[in-house]
Amino acid sequence: MIRFYFHPTPNPAKVALFLEETGLPYEAIPVDTSKGEQHAASFRAINPNGKVPAIVDTEGPGGREARVFDSTAILLYLAEKTGTLFGAPEDKPELLSWLLFIASGLGPFSGQAVHFQFAAPEGLDYAVNRYRREAERHYKVLDDHLEGRTYIVGDAYTIADISAWGWLDRASRVFKGTDDPLATFPNLKRLFETVEARPAVVRARAVGKDHPFKQVRDEEAQRALFPSNFPPIA
Repeated sequence: MIRFYFHPTPNPAKVALFLEETGLPYEAIPVDTSKGEQHAASFRAINPNGKVPAIVDTEGPGGREARVFDSTAILLYLAEKTGTLFGAPEDKPELLSWLLFIASGLGPFSGQAVHFQFAAPEGLDYAVNRYRREAERHYKVLDDHLEGRTYIVGDAYTIADISAWGWLDRASRVFKGTDDPLATFPNLKRLFETVEARPAVVRARAVGKDHPFKQVRDEEAQRALFPSNFPPIA
């Protein structure tokens, strides 16, 4: 059994999609990051970095319970565990390269673009430009790679496509103010639509829909989500 700790944001969405694609038995455990539940000692024991997603595999290597945190690590772990969505052996170098390109570039720059356009105080034009332009650059790199390809790696759907889908789904927030945010990235748009048409996506999007996650962005939420912006509470 996989215990899946999540909040409905791009990186947990990737893991939800993998779990639904493969049919692995799992229990979804909500972590309300706007309430600060990711900072609880019980969750920090699973992910010391206090971020979602994280999983606990009750039947890990050697039959022992295993924790895995970070969405890319989780995708790699589960793909190896199940032997699915991992691509052909000869494609592994490319798979690892694009997974880490998304994990270290496209994802973080997209996240910072969203933060400075929606959450940060107004007037930080340099930061907005910096992160949005870097997000655009990473999108263009992947869009160029996809020219003439159906999937990111090899000839089949893999965890690289799942990883990209998680952030492409939020392109309207990354590129705030655009009616069709993927219009200038036609190959990425095609990839997104290909993944989006999969039945597992509907099930993945339903994960956590019945949980009343906090929606108000008050000071409690700001402190929970961006603790480094505040002095410690005495």
